Amino acid sequence: MAFDDKLVERIRAVLSDQSVEEKKMFGGLTFMVNGHMCCGVGKEGLMVRVGPDAYEASVKQPGARPMDFTGRAMKGLVWVDPETVTTKRTLTK
Repeated sequence: MAFDDKLVERIRAVLSDQSVEEKKMFGGLTFMVNGHMCCGVGKEGLMVRVGPDAYEASVKQPGARPMDFTGRAMKGLVWVDPETVTTKRTLTK
């Protein structure tokens, strides 16, 4: 699996106060909080579950784009370019 190990470590630090389980999924590493997928790291960058209500606003954020595995955008999930989450504040956002 090819993904950014440093980004994984940074996500672990941000989620350190949560009950987190890590699972290999989608060709990368996914973080589950309280049994629900919240984010992950893959070769495409940072995957974030934003939910269907926040989806449209989320894909308009700098570095964000629709998540597309099947030729169709998956509403509620976005890819974020790692270059746009270089600080703890931007990663947490």
